[in-house]
Amino acid sequence: MAGPGGDMQWCFSQVKGAIDDDVAEADIISTVEFNHTGELLATGDKGGRVVIFQQEIENKNPPQFRSEYNVYSTFQSHEPEFDYLKSLEIEEKINKIRWLPQKNAAQFLLSTNDKTIKLWKISERDKRPEGYNLKEEDGRYKDPNTITSLQVPVLIPMDLMVEASPRRVFANAHTYHINSISVNSDNETYLSADDLRINLWHLEITDRSFNIVDIKPANMEELTEVITAAEFHPHQCNTFVYSSSKGTIRLCDMRASALCDKHSKLFEEPEDPSNRSFFSEIISSISDVKFSHNGRYMMTRDYLSVKIWDLNMESRPVETYQVHEYLRSKLCSLYENDCIFDKFECCWNGNDSVVMTGSYNNFFRMFDRGQRRDVTLEASRENSKPMQVLKPRKVCAGGKRKKDEISVDSLDFNKKILHTAWHPQDNIIAVATTNNLYIFQDKVN
Repeated sequence: MAGPGGDMQWCFSQVKGAIDDDVAEADIISTVEFNHTGELLATGDKGGRVVIFQQEIENKNPPQFRSEYNVYSTFQSHEPEFDYLKSLEIEEKINKIRWLPQKNAAQFLLSTNDKTIKLWKISERDKRPEGYNLKEEDGRYKDPNTITSLQVPVLIPMDLMVEASPRRVFANAHTYHINSISVNSDNETYLSADDLRINLWHLEITDRSFNIVDIKPANMEELTEVITAAEFHPHQCNTFVYSSSKGTIRLCDMRASALCDKHSKLFEEPEDPSNRSFFSEIISSISDVKFSHNGRYMMTRDYLSVKIWDLNMESRPVETYQVHEYLRSKLCSLYENDCIFDKFECCWNGNDSVVMTGSYNNFFRMFDRGQRRDVTLEASRENSKPMQVLKPRKVCAGGKRKKDEISVDSLDFNKKILHTAWHPQDNIIAVATTNNLYIFQDKVN
């Protein structure tokens, strides 16, 4: 990607996770999220675990090498459950993680599986009390009659312990699978969305939530679309958007009414009749929606493209980027192997000038909005020497293949990058392949 001084080059920094080819289902990464400063990076997996990495702040010498991320805390967020009323197993897989802005020494994050959202507190302890009057060092209580003098307990240093404790459990509010959670800019409320409903929660209240969107028809046979993603506006606490499987995005204003079934704005691009096919509806389904940091734009990801919308213009996106247009001729086989239903996420860089999203063959794509340039990079063990510069990859859609190009037919559709995250301030990115987390950074000249 082009930086102010020419082309920005991306370098390998770290890779986390096992090297084995046979991947345990529980180890597959299902979500990646930086916190608001970028100091912490959380991943969730299909086994219900949350792993948090912390940036080691080192001195800047040598200047070309930035600090690394090391494991800070690992905890089991969700366990497998069973819904006895519906005879359904509830997976422990973490669908989304969202950090709350830091207010004191502790960090808080929300994690959710298909049904239950939990608020976790992550805190550090590096001192322990010693010198109790009524207790022995091993915790047994003394006989009060043996106590002849009083002492003041003191705090003594100990090895750093990072504790994760569940502070709130928000359960029993979703009939369908939760696909999104989003913290409001008021830092007091958050929304959770499933296939047909969106609920508004207060972070302090677990036993009730307000239903703010309900698209469930009276007769389920009339169901034509489902909610695929939802997000609060980064600055306006009354505004949120949700996307649908029909490729539309609705912007709602909670000041207008308590139940936001009537949207304020509907963003929809008319379909190009020349591209109409059996798969049109499937590939137009939006898998992710993200507001830009400045709140002016939003980005949506469908199967083949990324679109940038100006909130002031509903009729069509202001920018459209083709992620892997060469797959349009392969939709039939992608439908047969179910890849066409993969849900790719997308993210903005810190100043909203570049967007990133994943693709197949462990490729990921970046689009520079100002320079209208794009690049395809690959996350692989072959390029995993420290500070090794990533070579741009090219896919040959047909005709004669050049030396460095890879043919569409040799792409591995089992290797896919669905989850990516960009550090909020620096050019550091986290990219999740199946069970590995790659961290790349820009080359500092």
